[in-house]
Amino acid sequence: MPHPDPDHDRVVVTGLGAVTPLGLDVPTTWTALLEGQSGVGPITAFDAGPYATRIAAEVKGFDLAAAGVSPKDARRMDRFVQFGLAAALEAVRDAGLSLPLADGDRAGVYVGSGMGGLVTLSEQLEVLRTRGPERVSPFLVPMMICDMASGQISISLGARGPNLAVVSACATGAHAIGEGAALIKRGGADVMIAGGTEAVITPIALAGFAAARTLSTRNDDPARASRPFDRQRDGFVMGEGAGVVVLERASLARRRGARIYAELVGYGSSADAHHLTAPPEGGEGAVRCMHQALQEAAMPPEELDYLNAHGTGTPLNDRAETAAVRQALGRHAYRVAISSTKGMTGHLLGAAGGLEALVAVKAIVEGIVPPTMNYEHPDPDCDLDYTPNRARHLPVRTAMSNSFGFGGHNACLLFRAHGR
Repeated sequence: MPHPDPDHDRVVVTGLGAVTPLGLDVPTTWTALLEGQSGVGPITAFDAGPYATRIAAEVKGFDLAAAGVSPKDARRMDRFVQFGLAAALEAVRDAGLSLPLADGDRAGVYVGSGMGGLVTLSEQLEVLRTRGPERVSPFLVPMMICDMASGQISISLGARGPNLAVVSACATGAHAIGEGAALIKRGGADVMIAGGTEAVITPIALAGFAAARTLSTRNDDPARASRPFDRQRDGFVMGEGAGVVVLERASLARRRGARIYAELVGYGSSADAHHLTAPPEGGEGAVRCMHQALQEAAMPPEELDYLNAHGTGTPLNDRAETAAVRQALGRHAYRVAISSTKGMTGHLLGAAGGLEALVAVKAIVEGIVPPTMNYEHPDPDCDLDYTPNRARHLPVRTAMSNSFGFGGHNACLLFRAHGR
């Protein structure tokens, strides 16, 4: 028997929150994206002189006190937790929800991180080495573990529903949002705070990614180093930050008169089962993932208006993703507007999917597609419309966001303007 409320299993986005290399909130970040600004510069967190890569997209001027968190509490949170909490608080306030949440038992948190508290771990390893085990902080473990952003957010909001941290490398934020929506659809919650957060611009992370030959070495031209889909791309630029959304059962959002940004109508999740760090040439896992999202939405490819690509700026990823988009969308692949915002933000790793889902939603609301910056040299293997170097005004009724991670993890989110 059908449910009497047709909106019972529909999931909408009612709140947005972000901390990024371009700004400490959503409005500042969005304006910078449309203007093509770069958040990339020389690393200031430590002396990167000995490293082959000496640039990153760092968050500037961040202070958790601005979000109303006491300095004492902030000191007990790793940087990735602080970013996630600040973004979550912005998203919840943007959604018009009271704090603490009025019905906390029906509100959950799925905010993940790809690598967790690497800043704290690095600092405490140095304490262990120089001062001995007795001086290691008792807060090391609760500051470091990947689930602590979700835990701290739930404590701050009074969210007593399902709470966990998705960890799927650079697909983390997108998986968290997709799984949060699935939870609402199956009746496990009415409100989910979901997304990703990351802060690993540290010596060990930089050394590790550099050893894997995944990073750009354009140290003399930081603003132009991240070059998604450009023929001269030479790797991604590490970034940090958080992207969090409030997902809500549509019937609840409608009853309380919430502003609805968009509806999450499709979610895909797949594995490459191919290689630890490299995608298959044809992007077969990504194809399945996009197909799943389209099928759940019962939407033909021809109705897709905008695709926020994973677009890391690595030679392998951009070629494989382009091939996957061609296969998943068919002839429409050459008509859909595509962009990778990583040319401006760098790669936020576990937070990338959260931020880029937010960007896809904003494109629907504003009718503007942000550009792919630093696209100057066409690559015959990457031959789609990447919205090069300048934002484009365009009616966006539907938007997709792709996220792929080391280990062969793929996530795809599909949003539609609400009411369509």
